[in-house]
Amino acid sequence: MIASVHGTVLRAGLDQVVVEVGGVGLLVHTTPATAAALRSGQQARLATSLVVREDSLTLYGFADDDERSVFETVQTVSGVGPRLALAMLAVHPPDALRAAVGSGDVLTLTKVPGIGRKGAERLVLELRDKIGVVGAGGAAVAAGQPATAAWQGQVQEALVGLGWSTKQADDAVAAVAGTQPAADTPVAALLKAALQVLGR
Repeated sequence: MIASVHGTVLRAGLDQVVVEVGGVGLLVHTTPATAAALRSGQQARLATSLVVREDSLTLYGFADDDERSVFETVQTVSGVGPRLALAMLAVHPPDALRAAVGSGDVLTLTKVPGIGRKGAERLVLELRDKIGVVGAGGAAVAAGQPATAAWQGQVQEALVGLGWSTKQADDAVAAVAGTQPAADTPVAALLKAALQVLGR
C-alpha cells in the first residue's frame, strides 16, 4: 500500500498530476479541486490509495487523509468502484457527503453521475454508520493553468471522464461559457464552475 507521495509536481492536469518521487514520475488521479491546487514545479504531499487490478496499478491522490478515508469507505458499498468514489468527491467534499448520508439526502447523492435513486438509497443504508460525522474540513483553493481557447474541450473531456454524458457536459460548458469568464480564468476554476452547474 502506498499511503502517500511527496515530491515535485511535474505536471498538473484537470484531474490528475504527475509527482516525481525519487526520480520516478508517478501518475496520480485526483479530484479537479485537488489538481487545481497544485502547480508544476512546487513540492506537494498527497495522501494516496493504490488500487490493484489484474492488469493495472492505479494511484489515487487526495488533499488530506480524511478525503482518502472517505474514498476508501464508500467503496465498501456494492457497485462503487474507485472511479465512482472519485466522482463522488469531485462533486461533494467529504463533509458534504457525510451530511448527505447522515441525513438520508438521496437527492444530493444522485447529483453524482452514475448514482441513481436506488444507488443513493443503498449508500445511505450501508454508510450511515461507517462514514463518520461532519468535521471541520478545508476547501481547496482553485488555481491552475491559464484558460485558453481550448478550455471548453478540456472541461468537456474532464466531465465525460468523471461520468457525465456528452450532452450533459456540453450543456454545462455552454452554461459556463455564457457567463463570459475572464480570459485569464484558470481551466480548473472553469471545470469547478461546470461541476456546480451539474450539481444544481
